[in-house]
Amino acid sequence: MHHDHRRLGRELGLFDTDPLIGAGLPYWLPDGAVVRHTLEEYVREVERRAGYRHVYSPVLGKRELYEISGHWDHYSDDMFPPMELGGEQVVLRPSLCPHHAVIYRSRAHSYRELPLRMAELGGMYRSELSGVLGGLTRVRAIQLNDAHIFCALDQVAEEAAAALGLIGRAYEAMGIAPARYRLSLPGPGGKYVAAPELWERSTALLRDVLDASGLAYEAAEGEAAFYGPKIDVQIADGAGRESTLSTVQIDFHQPERFGLHYIGADGAKHRPVMIHRSVVGSVERAVAHLLEQHGGAFPAWLAPVQLVVLPISESELSAADALAARCAERGLRAEVVGPERGTLGARVREARLVPYQAVIGPREATDDLVALRLRDGRRLDALPSGEVLDRAEALIRAHSSELWGTP
Repeated sequence: MHHDHRRLGRELGLFDTDPLIGAGLPYWLPDGAVVRHTLEEYVREVERRAGYRHVYSPVLGKRELYEISGHWDHYSDDMFPPMELGGEQVVLRPSLCPHHAVIYRSRAHSYRELPLRMAELGGMYRSELSGVLGGLTRVRAIQLNDAHIFCALDQVAEEAAAALGLIGRAYEAMGIAPARYRLSLPGPGGKYVAAPELWERSTALLRDVLDASGLAYEAAEGEAAFYGPKIDVQIADGAGRESTLSTVQIDFHQPERFGLHYIGADGAKHRPVMIHRSVVGSVERAVAHLLEQHGGAFPAWLAPVQLVVLPISESELSAADALAARCAERGLRAEVVGPERGTLGARVREARLVPYQAVIGPREATDDLVALRLRDGRRLDALPSGEVLDRAEALIRAHSSELWGTP
């Protein structure tokens, strides 16, 4: 079944658009903001554990910054027009890499610090034509899960392979699968940096990484970034339309343009290689794909409401409120839906996308039990509420795709 994330986003109260704000500029409603925030925190934690350090950089930069990086020559069609500011021209950034190159350059570095992994969940802006905008998949304001690894040439293969590993683990946690892996190469007549020997070197490195990983991939001409080839992790929607979610790119160009260096073991200056990589790509596109993949039934760790408490009558309301409060103390997102919202059957149907439905009748309220229904239709015998919360919490913290498997 093909789910349209735009329709689902509105129905489930996740995000919407307004002509007054503008095309390609969606706003996130509270439940959508929970999904987005949870996804962002997951990625930050995965990156921290993998040795990344996070930075913040501004969404604006002087035109000169993008002239140095090459974006102005090769990418200006996709950039917003410059703003005049006190005799200078300032632009909304279309990418984060020039900022990260400047941050790297701001301090001296030794070979002992490499690989230096710099990450940021940051905003960037692309002047997409209104005809191609749609929901969250093509937007003008993008929140990108971005990172740049500055490393020595002999570290490139290992770092690129590690980035592919992070992508694979994140997809597993999100319950999504790549449609295919693509080696994106330059094509004829494109706006690419003219440095044939660097392109050959980068392409050979990425081929080696893909071959060593054992992943099947296809080469595609005309899909490279202007500064280098890349591995694109392709996803497909229900109608079979493909798009790129995650990437790993090798860049010899920007380190050269920004004059980046580190001091080697020999005491001399050496040029680092810059690896661009994104684990979940843009947060907008990732959430759109999650919605279409799961039809709004997000993995439990991502669900806006993880546990709904359903007291059978008014008499069990205080026990239901107490259970919801215990959930909140554990960091679980719970909500009480009482009898004023209809019969138990109607409330169960209304909460069909919630992973855990905790029914509380007179016996459960008296004995601190929970009659648990799982989103997949399973009904469990009444269990001690502490046991239910322990198990649900363990699975959620493990970012498991299981609802009730071994925690």
